[in-house]
Amino acid sequence: MKSESLPSYKRVLLKLSGEALVGKQGYGIDYPACQEICDTIKEIQDLGVELGVVIGGGNIFRGSNATQFGFERTPADHIGILATCINGLALHQVLHSMGAKVRVMSSRNFDGIIEPYNWQQANWYLMKGVIVIFVGGTGNPYFTTDTAAALRASEIGAEVVIKATKVDGVYDKDPKKHLDAKKFDHLSYDDVLSLDLQVMDAAAVALCRENGIEIRVVDLFKREDLLKTITERTGGTLISKSKSIKTDARRRKKV
Repeated sequence: MKSESLPSYKRVLLKLSGEALVGKQGYGIDYPACQEICDTIKEIQDLGVELGVVIGGGNIFRGSNATQFGFERTPADHIGILATCINGLALHQVLHSMGAKVRVMSSRNFDGIIEPYNWQQANWYLMKGVIVIFVGGTGNPYFTTDTAAALRASEIGAEVVIKATKVDGVYDKDPKKHLDAKKFDHLSYDDVLSLDLQVMDAAAVALCRENGIEIRVVDLFKREDLLKTITERTGGTLISKSKSIKTDARRRKKV
């Protein structure tokens, strides 16, 4: 289904977890899941949005595996960097098969496989209506792909980072485990950090705060809601400068 609405945001950074590509397999890349995600990405592009995408690598290698396997943190993170590249190339091929204009850019050098990230070239692509998939995280260990999303959003001048997850917003506790979990419609950056809500890592939230970039947490698999976020700036949970959380919500979190 294609929306006839005009976008409310001109330039968007979409943050996807690697786990979104798993589908029903439980591991790796499931083509139907990948195709569903790419359908949504293509529909966002068709609205006229200049779109950058940052993809994680948790479907291939999770950070928790490092401790389990007895790996040191730096080489473990290098494995994660490579995993994001695999996911980015997979998304590229599916989008390309749909007729989308798309490029993959990596923070690490992979000659002959992926184009190296260049700020000017990335901005040129975006202005020409090309989807840019940013892989390799920040290119450094000890930084998450959430931080990479905030960094790339800052560099390309995105108005919002849309973190597309498996839930429809930010809750005070896990809604899958607690029926009384409270959803927040609006939080400030400081609320997220002080309440330790773990929406994104602290470095990513702080970077968005510093550069005045909104964060929206939405359900990736509710396409209508995601598109309304783009066209109407509604749905999910908005994280921005203004405070809206109440004192009793803070108190409940501490109890």
